[in-house]
Amino acid sequence: MSKPRYHGIQIQTDKLVMANQPDIVLVDKQQKKAVVIDVAIPGDRNIREEHEKIKKYSDFLPQSRHMNHNRVLLITVTMSFSPGPSGPLGLTTIQEQRERWERKRSRTAKELVQTEQRYSQQLELVTTYFVEILKAKGTLKQDIRESIFSSIKAIHSVNQSLLVHLENGYFGRGFDQFCPQLHNYNTYVDNIYNASKVLRIQLKKNKAFRRFKEVQEARPEFNNHRLEDLLQLPIQRIDQYKHFLQDLTANTSPDNPEFQQLSRAVTAVCVVSQRIHNNTQCHENYLQLCRVQKLLKGRKTKVLAAGRWYIREGWLKMVPPKGADAKPKLFFLFSDMLLQAKRCSLLHPINGDKFAGQHAYPLQDCAVEKVFGHTKSQGGLLSLTFPKAKLLLMSSNQEDLNDWYESLSSAIRQPLSIDQPDLSSSTLRLPGPSSPEVGPGQLCYVEGPAMLRAPSLACLARLISL
Repeated sequence: MSKPRYHGIQIQTDKLVMANQPDIVLVDKQQKKAVVIDVAIPGDRNIREEHEKIKKYSDFLPQSRHMNHNRVLLITVTMSFSPGPSGPLGLTTIQEQRERWERKRSRTAKELVQTEQRYSQQLELVTTYFVEILKAKGTLKQDIRESIFSSIKAIHSVNQSLLVHLENGYFGRGFDQFCPQLHNYNTYVDNIYNASKVLRIQLKKNKAFRRFKEVQEARPEFNNHRLEDLLQLPIQRIDQYKHFLQDLTANTSPDNPEFQQLSRAVTAVCVVSQRIHNNTQCHENYLQLCRVQKLLKGRKTKVLAAGRWYIREGWLKMVPPKGADAKPKLFFLFSDMLLQAKRCSLLHPINGDKFAGQHAYPLQDCAVEKVFGHTKSQGGLLSLTFPKAKLLLMSSNQEDLNDWYESLSSAIRQPLSIDQPDLSSSTLRLPGPSSPEVGPGQLCYVEGPAMLRAPSLACLARLISL
């Protein structure tokens, strides 16, 4: 469908029309339709004159020679601005800006106080109806009780003092006294995942505690809140503090005595917020490592290791050295190694849904390059060179191949800034030239010249064409 577009040019008309230069004209010749668009951004004082000008286009529409259409639509887009009067040296504008800052600051302060009151009330529910009563009744042992509730009682005490300052309008002073007590939050943050685990175990095994929890949560004060949700509140509150403090600081004049106090509080709270983020990443990585470990049969393939980070996984075809057919293998990429695995037999009575770890390739001193797949073709080939082994991995999916290349390059080029696991430990077996053949499910590093032989170019071309 042909749609000529005209903008900023004069349109010829049968009669003289002064307004014959609209901003935009769209013409649909097949549908015999035209759209005339005029855009105006006048000041408030000139908006009436602009409307008079727009009305003149009603004379232009029927006079157009080459726009002999059944339907012509006029669209006007008018936006205005009010510069406002300015006093000497712009004093009025500065005053208005300060008033806007003060209004924003007041709204933020009001919301901070209201949310802090609710937060303090909810903390009191946990300390009163759970921590204190459980301690008095002895339903849980002291170590189990401390594992679940950690430093929440100390946090409640600190936040009660903060709330008094906030309600009296002393935000800078309140957070200046609050920040040195953030170590209680650090303790709570570092324990939160262990607390959730211990709580689940106790609810499963301790019938008395399970019944006690149900009775307490049924109280009207809890308003249908569960203990699991209430225990997450200190974690969530730190992120809320960060945003509240950032807004308060942004709308506080540097001349205000509270500005420096709020700025220091922002820095201190952001440190705890980053700690929460790092702990979340570590926990999610631990869950990924556990998931991969469960996918692998037996106990010889050890995935769980200190300092190891999961990056990605997926199927790639492994090109053999002697021109045989490429076989799909499942690869797991970690921060320190590339793990190759194969699917166990579906007929196996126990491990039918698992994989057997075959080889672990250390990423130290590894090099990766694209053999094919530089252009927008169908897939490609990656070459991975290790000190004592070489891999050729193929994928028919161009996007997947590029993702693998980027992930491998990043893992090799920028190792994570944490202690890497010792790859020479007993977790990974390092067979020598005289070592016996590795059995199914046994993890080893590949050695020997066999893996260094590259397939012929004819073989590669045949594989890429598959």
